[in-house]
Amino acid sequence: MKKGERRKQELLKIAYRMFIEKGYENTSIDEIITEAGIAKGTYYYYFESKEATLEAVIDMMIEEEVGRAKEVLAASMPVPRKLVSVIYSLRPVQDEQVIAKALDAKENIVMHEKTNRRIVEEAVPLLTEVVKEGISQEIFNCTNIEERVKMLLIMSQQMFDDGIFTDRDVEVYVDMVEKALGAKSGTMSFIVELIGRPPRWGEK
Repeated sequence: MKKGERRKQELLKIAYRMFIEKGYENTSIDEIITEAGIAKGTYYYYFESKEATLEAVIDMMIEEEVGRAKEVLAASMPVPRKLVSVIYSLRPVQDEQVIAKALDAKENIVMHEKTNRRIVEEAVPLLTEVVKEGISQEIFNCTNIEERVKMLLIMSQQMFDDGIFTDRDVEVYVDMVEKALGAKSGTMSFIVELIGRPPRWGEK
């Protein structure tokens, strides 16, 4: 890694930590600069604004999420749980929720939409692979796999990101997932138990 890229990554890690500790809105560029021990001009060489720093931090988080999802993809577990585990892996961890919430601000709406699109783009190939594995095991039975997993992912984002949903919502969601993937009734019912906590790898 070149020196300039290494410095940029160091700044990102500092911003990432401070956004978690203090919140994005409560962290100033001056505080990041002071913590990094650099000149203001050096900071602006890498990031034109605090919003640009946030976007780069989000990109870094997504790269970590994709890495976790790929590890899940390679893990040994029942296909239905692997599908859900991949989706969970593509979400911020608990400490990062404070950063993710910064995207809810009106001034960050464009960044929010861009982030959601990137997550879908990264997730669709991974989820497609899981569904194909399920089809080979006769757990799922469907065509147009990429389109189906894309719709399911978008539905999951819209339904669960704000944490506002009812038990009936979850029941209908599970039914729709099963129907979309051509799975037998009850195949994805374990999702009801998992709402509120991520699935652990290897769970039966």
